[in-house]
Amino acid sequence: MSTTLPLEPIEKASRDELAALQLERLKWSLNHAYENSPVYRRKFDEAGVHPSHVQSLADLARFPFTTKKDLRDNYPFGMFAVPQDQISRIHASSGTTGKPTVVAYTARDIDTWANLVARSVRAAGARRGDKVHISYGYGLFTGGLGAHYGAERAGLTVIPFGGGQTEKQVQLIQDFRPDIIMVTPSYMLAIADEMERQGIDPATCSLRIGIFGAEPWTNDMRKAIEHRMGITAVDIYGLSEVMGPGVASECAETKDGPTIWEDHFYPEIIDPETGEVLPDGELGELVFTSLTKEALPIVRYRTRDLTRLLPGTARTMRRMEKITGRSDDMLIIRGVNVFPTQIEELLLKQPALAPHYQIVLTKEGPMDVMSLNCEPCPEAAPDYGALDAASKALAYDIKALIGVTCKVNVLEVNGIERSVGKARRVIDKRPK
Repeated sequence: MSTTLPLEPIEKASRDELAALQLERLKWSLNHAYENSPVYRRKFDEAGVHPSHVQSLADLARFPFTTKKDLRDNYPFGMFAVPQDQISRIHASSGTTGKPTVVAYTARDIDTWANLVARSVRAAGARRGDKVHISYGYGLFTGGLGAHYGAERAGLTVIPFGGGQTEKQVQLIQDFRPDIIMVTPSYMLAIADEMERQGIDPATCSLRIGIFGAEPWTNDMRKAIEHRMGITAVDIYGLSEVMGPGVASECAETKDGPTIWEDHFYPEIIDPETGEVLPDGELGELVFTSLTKEALPIVRYRTRDLTRLLPGTARTMRRMEKITGRSDDMLIIRGVNVFPTQIEELLLKQPALAPHYQIVLTKEGPMDVMSLNCEPCPEAAPDYGALDAASKALAYDIKALIGVTCKVNVLEVNGIERSVGKARRVIDKRPK
């Protein structure tokens, strides 16, 4: 019989206790980076800072940022801070926008990672004995193996499916009757579409919890998935450079933004333009410093994710607001800043349209042009009048609320390519 999993003591610690632990671990992490990573020694020396300068958590702001460029410039193993014989595993990004970023883990790092994903799974409402269907990609991508080892650590039964083969995914969900699915939200929609194509009502399947990550998604998307699937949908956050999935995760009892596991990662919010540290509650770019990582310590890593730091609710540790976009995937269309998640929110307000979309950017002379490809909901597909009204209403909302003229194209059902990983939301056809 499944049983509720207990909280760890640190999840209930006071803010003062947590801050004392953070400062102790921060001093260790900065010293470890300086002593064992030539890259960090050089960066610290050039900035005129030394780990001994840290007497409070606020002193971290004196240290230089780390960016994805640092990892690419030191490809493949130049950022590592332990000898090769201490590295248990290597992961890497896909490298679709350049050289992949390569990350490494000692045996202790792997153990920490498994514990934090287990903590995240438990926070989502998992119970010992639950079955979890993992649809994140396995391999160099951190999602599949990170979720896998964490779910096992939490005492769950793991079904390690990976991405793709959507028809087979549906078959095994029907046959194995998992309680939990871990997947990107966009691919969850593709699975739901396939269920409906097979004549299955997604809300009748065995799933109770969806743990979704690897791409930004809105609260409106959460409501749509929960209604369609009959599940509780929570957000898990992570990125390879900092660890992988499990840096932060939502708690099922509040669903008010991912709780950051601050005993292992120290968060800051900065102004993306100036680098100035902003107070809690201000919108800006999320920055992380690892407090316990051995193979690849990370100091003030600029995630490019835009969010706010908020007080803890279900746990003592602070929360982050759901990611609203990225400072590096922001689209500037005729001087207007546009994030794909803004488009998604407006699309989800049109019941005749499905939540699959792609933004297409082109040029007409010197002017940028934005169009939106979307799909009808299958039940609305034959009703051309309703679809025409929905596309016009969506175009109006985009102009009125975002400030950009956008042509809305309603394609056929399944006209948008389905991704088994992160959805490709933007197709930029503008001349370079």
